[in-house]
Amino acid sequence: MHASQGRSAGLGLALASAFAFGGSGVAAKPLIEAGLDPLHVVWLRVAGAALVMLPVAWRHRDLLRRRPALLVGFGLLAVAGVQAFYFASISRIPVGVALLIEYLAPALVLGWVRFVQRRPVTRAAALGVVLAVGGLGCVVQVWSGLSFDLVGLLLALAAACCQVGYFVLSDQGADGAEQADRADPVGVIAYGLLIGALVLTVVARPWGMDWSILAGRADMDGTSVPAWLLIGWIVLIATVLAYVTGVISVRRLSPQVAGVVACLEAVIATVLAWILLGEHLDAPQIVGGAVVLVGAFIAQSSTPKAPAPEPVAGSGAGTVSVPVAGSGSGSEAAGAGRDPQLSGGRTAP
Repeated sequence: MHASQGRSAGLGLALASAFAFGGSGVAAKPLIEAGLDPLHVVWLRVAGAALVMLPVAWRHRDLLRRRPALLVGFGLLAVAGVQAFYFASISRIPVGVALLIEYLAPALVLGWVRFVQRRPVTRAAALGVVLAVGGLGCVVQVWSGLSFDLVGLLLALAAACCQVGYFVLSDQGADGAEQADRADPVGVIAYGLLIGALVLTVVARPWGMDWSILAGRADMDGTSVPAWLLIGWIVLIATVLAYVTGVISVRRLSPQVAGVVACLEAVIATVLAWILLGEHLDAPQIVGGAVVLVGAFIAQSSTPKAPAPEPVAGSGAGTVSVPVAGSGSGSEAAGAGRDPQLSGGRTAP
């Protein structure tokens, strides 16, 4: 009874996390179109969330001594890299398209596992990757010579590459020989936000931002919305709440189940962009997006029934899980197959 209630609560939290992450791009794009530089929007998001998470960082301050490389890598790739590239991409291409491109991250992770770590991958995971890439071709309409801005597509692909760094670092963070050596995911998220904020402060130079825009209003497909309300949503809902609910949901579910639920993030982002921003996709793109999600689902849920003698990508123990993370950045609700305690927190917006 209690286990069933726990899973139900975990499923609700995973859905809440997917919705929160999926709404980040919809809230950010009107601010960018109002005149804010994408890097300034990223800085506001990360710096605001870092301030909220300061008490958590203080509680896990021992991580600075035990896992400094993990924290720095997480801050540079999973926080600063994913979100900066994602927000830059949505300034040039539709939100839904940018997020679907990030679903190439499972394919890139499998490439890392197969060709860098030289470990075998399951056929189902490979099939999922093929479907995801094929569906993505429909989304960007390769037959018409790429109907979207090439720079925007490359920026979204860069965000997917940064997500690979998150997955690899998550796997390393879970490989401590003893429980005491493992990195708590909430602490990693808190320090990732702090380090990401410091890096973005140097890169974005917020002192040159037009702060008056924050006191004004932004246009959301003909509807005037206070800019501060959008910033509040991005910081509190699309970052802090999204990460925390993602972490808790993985602890109540399995990384595989939470990762499958994360597939809904792209659907939510696309639907919200359609309703709130008027970014309509045509029929082939909708079909392609569905194929991307099916491919990501297969790659994520391809878990063998029995433990394999050798590590297999997509399996449950001693492996690198292939979670699908939306932007949110980066995401990110599934993480390392070795330890579900480090699987919270997607990296994509």
